[in-house]
Formats: sequence, structure tokens, C-alpha cells
Amino acid sequence: MNIKRAKEEIKNTIEAYLLKDAYGAYEIPAVQQRPVFLMGPPGVGKTQIMGQVARECGIGLVAYTITHHTRQSAVGLPFINEKEFGGNVCRVTEYTMSEIVASIYNKIEDTGLKEGILFIDEINCVSETLAPTMLQFLQYKTFGNHRIPDGWVLVTAGNPPEYNKSVRDFDVVTLDRLKLIHVEPDFEVWKAYAYEQSIHPAVISYLNARTEYFCRIETTVDGKFFATPRGWEDLSKFIEIYERLGKKADRDVVGEYIQFPVIAKDFANYLEIYYKYRDDYQIDEILTGIIRESLCNRLKRAPFDEKLNVMGLLLSRLGQSFRSVSHQGDKTELLLEELKKLSPKAGSSQDASMADRLEALRVQWNGEWERKRSAGLLNRREDYLRRDVEALLLQYEEVLRRDENQENETAWNRIREMFEEEKARYDSLSEEAGNALEHAFDFMEAAFGDGQEMVVFLTELNTGFYSVKFLKEYDCERYYQYNERLLFKDRENEIKARIDGLGK
Repeated sequence: MNIKRAKEEIKNTIEAYLLKDAYGAYEIPAVQQRPVFLMGPPGVGKTQIMGQVARECGIGLVAYTITHHTRQSAVGLPFINEKEFGGNVCRVTEYTMSEIVASIYNKIEDTGLKEGILFIDEINCVSETLAPTMLQFLQYKTFGNHRIPDGWVLVTAGNPPEYNKSVRDFDVVTLDRLKLIHVEPDFEVWKAYAYEQSIHPAVISYLNARTEYFCRIETTVDGKFFATPRGWEDLSKFIEIYERLGKKADRDVVGEYIQFPVIAKDFANYLEIYYKYRDDYQIDEILTGIIRESLCNRLKRAPFDEKLNVMGLLLSRLGQSFRSVSHQGDKTELLLEELKKLSPKAGSSQDASMADRLEALRVQWNGEWERKRSAGLLNRREDYLRRDVEALLLQYEEVLRRDENQENETAWNRIREMFEEEKARYDSLSEEAGNALEHAFDFMEAAFGDGQEMVVFLTELNTGFYSVKFLKEYDCERYYQYNERLLFKDRENEIKARIDGLGK
């Protein structure tokens, strides 16, 4: 299955394992809670989805790579203890608590999250001294004398032996205690993720044209050559930072991430062409409504790779606008939910000044979010959103304190005025993005009409997370007209269902 389906399967498994009966016991006892074992090639996202799953399930996460551990660090160190059995005092070997088990208790102590995921990566690459204890660990969830706390689900991952010479083949006895999930690379699933994460448009458009290079691993007489989804994502971020620094990634830089010489060379050449097209076709001008006939005619006669590149540039610039609209919308909505608590209709105490009430609200709200951040329940986008709203709440508070001796009703009206300014920013960004989309359709129509290129353009709009979210709010008539004319009816229904689903 692809990584998206695997993620859903892990979430479903966690939901099932953490379900309790009427007496507060887990419906599936710990001994029958088979550890999940994700088996797949390197770089497909097995490790990355674990943080996403933990955040979305609202539980803790402790992650280890088992190859870094010896038997002593994983199981604990032996020590002699004295115990009495049948009236006789005996010296008994016991073990200190495993570092891994201790880290779970530390996580519980630090975050208050009593349930979570213990993720063990490269589980099939354990050292020879640790291997004999793995069967006990997988079945009974124990390291040495110490059990993993109830409510902590064990998820493991590993690579098939063709990708890692250190891999040990599990026998049937071990495999029969695992919930095995095979993960395969899937470009379409990754592309949807890439749009959401704003992967560099040159990477997306290149892989659109050369999907066979998305995940390719070969072993030859000259060595191991590989290009993985993880490599493409990391390269994308590095290219983005290089652009901010005024630098360009050449073939050597690309080869540091895409360790497949033929692919690295091909992408480096493509990147050079990408920058040339970005300058030649003046994408920002197109999206403001300046459409030059000479450029339309040039693109109409261009090779398909060039057409894909230019469409990728258009979609990337549109995606930036859609993302800005989404962030401003989320910020405005989150801000509104907090400000409602200050409303005279909210029934809160009217004794304190509005500035003091706003300060108390901000401190309480920030404390709740800080606890989530410390527990690892926020991704970077959510954390930045929190910071932006906190800054606005502080700004409103400072404005109210400058306007001394205001009645609470007057202060409330001032808050409403400042909030309307924030809402106006959202409306302005939404209008700008809508106009840019209309101008993009103008350009596509002038260059291609109803050709196959328009189908590609529509398909990419339907794939992008932020474009789909934007089109739920913005009524673009041509978007739906072209969907109806150029795409299959069942595909159109699927797209509409996906857009509608964002509102639920």
C-alpha cells in the first residue's frame, strides 16, 4: 500500500488498541496488541508519518533507531538484588530500567500524555547481542524486567534486505507476532503532499514529466545509486534556501541529495532551464493580467517539457497566493474564536478593564498552546499560526492600554474595528488570488484553448491542497466549466466531493 493508506491503517490500529471496555481495561489486551511493522524502501516516509499520526491522534511519541543500541542500553544493566524465597535469602540478578522504557515515562511526566506510540526504526537490523531479546520485546512489550506502560502502542519499521545489508530476516515465529504493512512509493500520493508542503515547483514539474525517477534504487558493479522521495524533499528545501541567498544549485549540489548520477545530471540541467523559463515568460506579469501574444505563440509551439515547466511556474505562483489566503483565513478564524470570549454576550465578568481581560485571555490561551507545543502536538505551520494570533492579541491589548479610561463597551467596539481590519486583509488576499487564477485561465486559453495542456493544468489544480481549499470558497466559473468539458464525469464528482469535504 502507499504511505497515505499506511498512515490511515496505523491511526485505525491505534484507535482499536486504545479502545477501553466498561471497566476501563483495553478491549484488546496488551499481549494481543501486535506491533505494527512497516516494511518498505528507504525514504518513502515511514518515519515521517509517525509524528503526523501522534499529533492527529493527540498522543505522545517516543522514537528510537534500534541499530544505535547494544543489549545493555536497550535492556538495562544487570545488578544483584537480595530476595527471600521460602525462608531462604537468595541473590538474584535484576536489571536497571531500559533507557527506552525510561524515556516513555519521561515523556509521560513531561507532557501528561499517558498514551502514545513507541516507534522503533530499523527493527530488523538489531545487533547480534540484542536479537535474542526481540521476540520477548515484540510479544510481551518488555525490555529486561520492565514493561512498556499500558496505552503505548509499539510501531516498528524496516527496509527489505535488498536495500540494507544489515537486515536480518525474521522467522515465522517472529513475523506471526507482527501486524505487517508493506509500503510502496506512490508518486500521486506524494505529489498531493508536495503541494501541501510547498515543495519546490521545479521538483514537482520535473517528476511530473519523469515519474520513473521519483523513487529509484539500483545496485550495480559501480555501486549503489538511488533517488528517494526523502532526497527530493530535502533537495527542494535546500534549493529554496539557496534562492533566498542568491545562489543556484548546480549538478554537484543536486548529487549530494540525489545520489543517482544520471538523474542528478538530468535534474540539474532541468533546473537551469526552469530558471530561464521563469525569466522568459514573466509569470508575475501574466497573473496581473498582462498577457503577451508573442509569449502565447511561443508556448503554443514549444516542446511539451517547456509547456509543463511554464504551467508548473504558473501553478507554483498561484499556490503561493492560495497558501497566503489559507493562512490568513485560519488566523482570522482562530482570532475570532478567542475574541468571542470577550464579548459582552459571553457572560464574563465586567469588573476588570477590557485590556486586563484581554491580557488574562492571552496568557491562558498561550499557556494551553505552549503545553501542546511542548508535548509535540503542533506541527510548524500550527505553531507559526499560534504565534501570529498571539502577536495580534498582544497588539490589541497594547492599543487598549494606550486608550486609557475607556468604557468596556467602547473598548469592545475598538477590538471589533481592529478585527475587521484583519478580516479585510483576508478579503483582499482572496480577491487577489481569485484575479490571478482568472488571469491564469486567460493565458491558458490564449496559448492552448481546450487542448491537453488545459487538462494537465486542471488536474494539478485538483491535486493541490491549497488550490482545492481555495476553490471551495472562490466561485471560479471557468474552473467548473473546464472540469465538466475536459474531465470524466466521475472524476468531476470526486473533485467536488473532495472540496465539499473540506468544509466538514
